[in-house]
Amino acid sequence: MSPRPDGGSAADTGSNAPSIESVSGTGVPVRGNDVDTDQIIPARFLKAVTFEGLGQFAFFDQRFDANDDPKDHPFNEDRYRGASVLVVNANFGCGSSREHAPQALMRWGIDAVVGESFAEIFAGNCLALGIPTVTADREDVRALQDWVAANPDGDVDVDVESETVTFGDRTVRATVDDSQRQLLVEGKWDTTALLRSNAEAVRDTARSLPYVDEEQVPEEPAGSGADG
Repeated sequence: MSPRPDGGSAADTGSNAPSIESVSGTGVPVRGNDVDTDQIIPARFLKAVTFEGLGQFAFFDQRFDANDDPKDHPFNEDRYRGASVLVVNANFGCGSSREHAPQALMRWGIDAVVGESFAEIFAGNCLALGIPTVTADREDVRALQDWVAANPDGDVDVDVESETVTFGDRTVRATVDDSQRQLLVEGKWDTTALLRSNAEAVRDTARSLPYVDEEQVPEEPAGSGADG
């Protein structure tokens, strides 16, 4: 699965969500435990009405000093340009529940995150965007980070269905939350797309509710009927 241009998702087009059985791409290592959502996307960038353009602000305060001069950070390095697999350590995405954090990562180009552990809400927000959060042993994660640093052009293959991560000539066992794996593989991770693709069932359910008046039932969009 290739990086999505500025974070487009199935919900943007109203189509069914794609099945995500695996993700393959070059990696970028961000080291350190307890990287919170404020580090991933600083609070001052949350004022935007939409998520568009958030990718440029991912890890902004870790990447730039007070004068906006670049600091030493993997997201600033040309060798990781175009990377789509983020490799992190323990408790990544802790802190606030802001969905802007995975939105910023997705719009930077990240399609999957491999780490030692993730904050539960962050992982849930990633799932809503179709981004697998895959865990592996500390030693395997750090070996992967070292390998990516030495092989920035090498692909990391994240197999969501079989729960493995392959890099170079090595394959390690990984873990994907059971419900996350099922939703990703079956293409049911995008709830907005599911609602749109089952619009008539949603309307039928709304009509069956005693507290919903007929005028409150959403109308079928023009041109979406069986006759086209």
